[in-house]
Amino acid sequence: MIIGVLASMALPQYQKALELARVAKAIGDISAISLELSSLDSLPTSLAAVNRATYNDPWDRPYVYLKLESPKTNGTARKDHFLVPLNSDFDLYSTGKDGASAPALTAKASADDIIRANNGGFIGLAERY
Repeated sequence: MIIGVLASMALPQYQKALELARVAKAIGDISAISLELSSLDSLPTSLAAVNRATYNDPWDRPYVYLKLESPKTNGTARKDHFLVPLNSDFDLYSTGKDGASAPALTAKASADDIIRANNGGFIGLAERY
């Protein structure tokens, strides 16, 4: 019985630590991919150009990449609390634990996204931006 009580107390802490590790991995992945993309002469149209098309985030979903140089893509760009685009070159993010996302960071679905903002100046949880 004592072991059961201790296990029930430890399980939430273990799950929290596991989720923090997933977020840290996604931040590292986005940083690495961002550096790869920034070192190219021109931005590719997809992550396949840098052999990252099948590279998944820690929740086993593909990273989302959007080149922002075209006026057609500016409507789907990620936006801050004032609905200003987060980046001027490209968006790169993970949809996070829930797998849902919306262009505006104020949307509930975006809170757990791991985002790249300020053209790489910020990489982290959307709720902390």
